[in-house]
Amino acid sequence: MKKVTTILFLLLVTAIFAEAQLNINHYIRVGRTRISIGNYTGAIEYFNIVIKFKPYLPEAYFYRGVAKHQLEDFRGAILDYNKAIEIKPFYPQAYMNRGMAYHNLGEYEKAIEDYNRGLDFDPENESIYNNRGIAKLALKNVEGAIEDYNKALEINPKSTHALMNRSNAHIVEGDVEEAIRDLNQVIIIRPHFGSAYLNRGLARFEMDDFASALRDYDQSIKLEPQNALAFNNRGIVKHKLGDYEGAIMDYDMALRLNPEMASAYFNRAMAREILGKPGFQDDYRIAAQLNPQFDLESRRLDAEQLAQNQQSQQGQSQAGASSGQSGTQKQSANQTNAQQDSTQQNSAVPTPHDDSGDEEENENRRNRRQRINLVVEDSRDLPSDNDEEVDDGRVQNRNIEIDLQPIFIVSAFEKNAVDYERSQYYNLAIDELNQMNNYNPLLTITNKPVNEYRDVFENFILYFNARLNIQANSHNYLNRGIFYSLTGEYNAALEDLNRSLELDKSQAIGFFSRGNTRYKMLEQIELLSNTRDEVSVPIGNFNQQMDSGEPVALPEYQKIMDDYQALLYLKPNFFFGYYNRAYIKLRLKEYKSAIEDLNKAIELEPEFAEAYFNRGLTKIFLDDIDGGALDLSRAGELGIEGAYNIIKRYCN
Repeated sequence: MKKVTTILFLLLVTAIFAEAQLNINHYIRVGRTRISIGNYTGAIEYFNIVIKFKPYLPEAYFYRGVAKHQLEDFRGAILDYNKAIEIKPFYPQAYMNRGMAYHNLGEYEKAIEDYNRGLDFDPENESIYNNRGIAKLALKNVEGAIEDYNKALEINPKSTHALMNRSNAHIVEGDVEEAIRDLNQVIIIRPHFGSAYLNRGLARFEMDDFASALRDYDQSIKLEPQNALAFNNRGIVKHKLGDYEGAIMDYDMALRLNPEMASAYFNRAMAREILGKPGFQDDYRIAAQLNPQFDLESRRLDAEQLAQNQQSQQGQSQAGASSGQSGTQKQSANQTNAQQDSTQQNSAVPTPHDDSGDEEENENRRNRRQRINLVVEDSRDLPSDNDEEVDDGRVQNRNIEIDLQPIFIVSAFEKNAVDYERSQYYNLAIDELNQMNNYNPLLTITNKPVNEYRDVFENFILYFNARLNIQANSHNYLNRGIFYSLTGEYNAALEDLNRSLELDKSQAIGFFSRGNTRYKMLEQIELLSNTRDEVSVPIGNFNQQMDSGEPVALPEYQKIMDDYQALLYLKPNFFFGYYNRAYIKLRLKEYKSAIEDLNKAIELEPEFAEAYFNRGLTKIFLDDIDGGALDLSRAGELGIEGAYNIIKRYCN
């Protein structure tokens, strides 16, 4: 009988193991599917589970890196690719992806090193040659880029990617005719490839072959009718050919497809002004607002100021000089004016003006506009340092308000409640209170909004009123104080929490709740008095702000700090205490000390997403961009999606 039991046990273990293996494969499958449909944060959740149970699988790190890559968290992606390569050194795809991540960070030499390593393991990989060529082109190594594209075409003579890339390289070296030959070949291979016609139209436009460019834009629009760039550029060709009405119709369509295309507003303004149509002034104004580099009037004023400064400096340095030197000064001033005029000609967009003033000045303004080139939208992947931010609904592109993650407080659920979104972390100290309450109410720690549960909390106040009538002990005062605080009755909450701590000075959660209540009360007072500073870490260069003054030292804030100190004396492993104290220190501009507390919180809870987030923001504020980006990457990996937006905006 004993033997049979052993056999059954072994069979059971084998079945469990097989089921676990099946589940892991399922998680990998679902994670990859989520990547394919663009749910990158959801994919990361699944690969986190795989890594937790199977940390030796390189594919889990690789695909999590792919998801982070798509979220433009390039540093986080590199860490995952590193791990995948560490486990599986012969992983050409991981080298290629890591190279692309380095490329996106502008580290082109490192990218090329990874592409070289990838080619060592997979010398016939067309994609790696293509990517290495792009990196070389970014380093202005046009000849090397073309060599790589040629190698990609040796491997795959019908590689439209290589042909498109090579055409771009030819554009950079000034060989437009050769670029057109490559694009012709792309169109032969893929006759329905709209982007090829668009790029060929751009090349033909540069050769002033407007009729051929117009035909290419027509075909591009026919194949890709939602391409705003093609409409804008076709409008420019019509504009050049004198068909201003037709040009305006195309600019209108471009703006319907992309209402934030500054160049289309500018181009339409020029066409409207030529025809004497109303609305051109508004178009100039909107174009300048959407893209400040199009604000010609500001540039003109800057150039005039520069000229005046130069003339003033020359006048000071040449005071008392001979008449021959005066002639030299006049010549220099004329050169400055010529430079200013050149700046106006090359500038992209003028600012709208009110033409109701002096007629001579109005004529000068019109002449200035006529000297300005129309703005062509280029779809080619050429080396550039100017990438416009867009909000296309992807996580990293959303327009969000950047602020610290708020403090954690004690909250509660009703018995048998199913809304557990606010239950973020398990904590033994809270569980001990729940045991004493017989799990009704079910206390939790959260930093999520709780306003919608006010009615529930008011019912719990009534419940603990009755409990206190039966037994006026520290525990019941603590609970009622927590619920008074949750309903915004801070004075009543403080009375109960003070009473609780008088009866039991070892009540650690009492100090935690009292510190939180004092902060919430102070926050409310400052908000009402309209004197509250933003509880945010400003992003950007902090050098002028960091040491601009002593940290604010208010007595009320000191009381909050004292409560957290007492809490941590009683519960030195209570990581929420370090987190909340760090939040207050950031409020007091004690940035380095705040980071020390966040370090401790993360040491105690390695998956403390909010602590990583706040530490990341603080590091960025302190100009530690790499450290901040890695912390935000970890916060995003643990579920705070807004971290990816900050990484893109301030770290890449």
